Amino acid sequence: MKNIFKKYKLELEEHELKKFEKFLNIFMEKNSQINLSAIRDKNGIIEKHFIDSIMLNIFIELEWKVADMWTGGWFPLIPLAIINPEVKFTWIDSVGKKLKAIDWFVEELWLNNVITLNWRAEEIWHNLEYREQFDYVTSRATAYFPTLLEYVIPLLKEWGIFAAYKLDDKEELKSAKKALSRLGAKILKIKNYELADQKRTIVIIEKISKTQPKYPRKVWVPLASPIK
Repeated sequence: MKNIFKKYKLELEEHELKKFEKFLNIFMEKNSQINLSAIRDKNGIIEKHFIDSIMLNIFIELEWKVADMWTGGWFPLIPLAIINPEVKFTWIDSVGKKLKAIDWFVEELWLNNVITLNWRAEEIWHNLEYREQFDYVTSRATAYFPTLLEYVIPLLKEWGIFAAYKLDDKEELKSAKKALSRLGAKILKIKNYELADQKRTIVIIEKISKTQPKYPRKVWVPLASPIK
């Protein structure tokens, strides 16, 4: 495992490597029971899940409060929580089974910097306890970009950062131009990298003004009718 991390110029402390080794073992065990991921070999999980998740730390320094939206297969949430123990992570999803699985991983790995919230994306942002309360938001390989932005940007404080893990798709980036403008955000930088011979992208977005109270729109509307 250590050599695979080094291949991507990621130097981890011994205690971090031990947590990743434990995470690998319990993830593979759980994956055999409830199909968390189609990737089942050890090296594939390390490279395509663990390393892909923590590449963000090369590009930006996470601080304070981070929300993760709909984490797929528990990534990037758990790897980022392992290497950023001083950061408070909140995972948000409406599916109770996923929440229970996350809570189980957190308990098994002794992570005291992760909490979970069972809430729909279209509804949580109208609660002032969470709206515009996060310094960073992450999301990996989830919704169409304009839809995703409408769910995420209302979470961020002004000048907060959204890190969107995406495949290299320039047309999808272009489609987000109007959504960014209406939601009060802009693309700060785009970081491209290769992972297992596949091109990957992290789009780093900064919130530059308050989001209008009407966003996000009612349940299913952002999905059915993205801002264009």
